[in-house]
Amino acid sequence: MTTSGSTDEQSASRLIDVKIRELAGWRGETLARLRTLIRQAVPDVTEEWKWRGVPVWSHGGIICTGETYRSAVKMTFARGASLEDPAGLFNASLEGNTRRAIDFHEGDEIDEEALKALVRAAAALNASAGPRKPSRGT
Repeated sequence: MTTSGSTDEQSASRLIDVKIRELAGWRGETLARLRTLIRQAVPDVTEEWKWRGVPVWSHGGIICTGETYRSAVKMTFARGASLEDPAGLFNASLEGNTRRAIDFHEGDEIDEEALKALVRAAAALNASAGPRKPSRGT
């Protein structure tokens, strides 16, 4: 998040903080780690809160979401089907024409460098598509 972020973005970041704290355990730790890696990959990423409780990271369009389920933390890339995935990180939502996802389960290792490369590629893909309308939160 940029330090000059909007009130909506600051509010979204606070909501994500709360979600991570409430999840606790491995799911909270995993979501927090993914958030850190996203911010490292794209330092000026925008954090949003959509669809009644889903963290979203955007940069010229949605990069990915961070959904949490009982047995997985799912990182869904909005335009994942258009991304190269040389490390083979995508392991969910493989049948669609647009999205791709990575399901993280308790005890899974995160290939941090490959994940950051994928996040940067998603941001670059958004940038190559030209300007978009700003997305609306919640």
